[in-house]
Amino acid sequence: MDRERSDLVTRIVTMTGITMSFPGVRALNDVDFSLRYGEIHALMGENGAGKSTLIKVLTGVYLMDSGNVQIESKPVLINSPQDAQKYGISTVYQEVNLCPNLSVAENLFLGCQPHALSVINWRKIYRDAAELLNKLNIMVSPTAQLDTCSIAIQQMIAIARAVNMDCKVLILDEPTSSLDEDEVQKLFSLMRRLKQQGVGIIFITHFLDQVYEICDRITVLRNGDLVGEYLTENLPRLQLIAKMMGKDLEELSNLKVDKDEWKAHKDEEPLLEADDLSSGVSKVSPFNLKMHKSEIVGFSGLLGSGRSELVRAIYGADRAIQGTLKYKGKSIKIKNPLDAIKIGMAYLPEDRKADGIISELSVRENIIIALQARMGLFRRLSRIKMEEFADHYIELLNIKTPNRDTPVKSLSGGNQQKVILARWLLTNPEFMILDEPTRGIDVGTKTEIQKLILKLASQGKSITFISSEMDEMLRTCSRMVVMRDRNKIGELVGADLNQETIMRTIAGGEHEQH
Repeated sequence: MDRERSDLVTRIVTMTGITMSFPGVRALNDVDFSLRYGEIHALMGENGAGKSTLIKVLTGVYLMDSGNVQIESKPVLINSPQDAQKYGISTVYQEVNLCPNLSVAENLFLGCQPHALSVINWRKIYRDAAELLNKLNIMVSPTAQLDTCSIAIQQMIAIARAVNMDCKVLILDEPTSSLDEDEVQKLFSLMRRLKQQGVGIIFITHFLDQVYEICDRITVLRNGDLVGEYLTENLPRLQLIAKMMGKDLEELSNLKVDKDEWKAHKDEEPLLEADDLSSGVSKVSPFNLKMHKSEIVGFSGLLGSGRSELVRAIYGADRAIQGTLKYKGKSIKIKNPLDAIKIGMAYLPEDRKADGIISELSVRENIIIALQARMGLFRRLSRIKMEEFADHYIELLNIKTPNRDTPVKSLSGGNQQKVILARWLLTNPEFMILDEPTRGIDVGTKTEIQKLILKLASQGKSITFISSEMDEMLRTCSRMVVMRDRNKIGELVGADLNQETIMRTIAGGEHEQH
């Protein structure tokens, strides 16, 4: 009992029974979370686990349906971000929310400038800014314009601003996504100094190495439910991955994949070959990859591991800055997606709403747009041809739509996904990139798409397949590329193509290959 009472005293944030629903979705289900003074606490979970929703409840962006929040053992109602700030809760996001055209000092004191006789006291602002930066060991001049500073320095300035506003709870949401290793270490040094000063830090990241380097505790969420809270030293990486994914470590896959189709081509010249390829945008480490006809290659790894970034570098969605790419044995340069389309590639993106469908256009227009782009402006498809193509794929893929001219935005998510698939099938690609093609759609449609992928491979198409559902990839893939922290760390085939080996490789186990 004394130990429990002592633990309560050390808690700065206590959230109990947090429940939050959106229309048709329960985002959080009776979740507990606590943060102690002077600790760095990782909030972990896959996409859709409820991490962002929990943070938005704590910061007053969302009003919870039920539950309780205590700050320093006192019940509070946090109805807005302003309320959260009043209780000493500050958030620094991946995208720095400061004013790039102002100086460092101006950003630090924006909205709370000291005055003397109703006039801003600029001398005090710059003196106090210099003292604050020196105290936190942030090596930048108070007079420097913010947009001349690196992203890492800008994030440290955002943190310094939070500290200057008497921050007791600091939430860092994916702060290292755009930083290199040296910049990450500088950020970690600042986090450790704040920890020593008693600030409680909630750290949201997808980088496992960083969690085990900097965090004291880990809370894991999955599908809106609390899996548990653990001391970092007591939770091995493999167990963390299993808890995030909802897999039993002893559970082995009994799924069998027919690999005969791609084996017939494995000794032939690869359809696609990447050698030391990397892009400037994605920060994915240079990678090598070979793809053969009729091969379905899965890309496995936790969210943020670099799966999508790797395929974007191949397709030209992120322009390559180094390495070479061969297609059918010939060296090629893909400067943009249109170059990729013209040589016979297709890309179904992860975010169908942002990067896939063109919401204001009809189903027909969305289906034919890639083929028209491939043909060029001076070889326009006739209206009759457009309608024939649209009707053919609406029937082939069983797209549920009132008619071909219905706005695609009015379709369900699964049917929107089928429209994007139809778009690329119409171009008759030889190489397809499918990034989360079944996310957010019903089980029946999901099965239809999996069967279609296997059928396309049997027709000689080469397919890269990314999915957060391991079972799905084991059902369809003949080979698995494993990613961790934006590095390709291994390839698995044959007997190694199972859940346990994949998770061990993600965690840094015996099958890791460089």
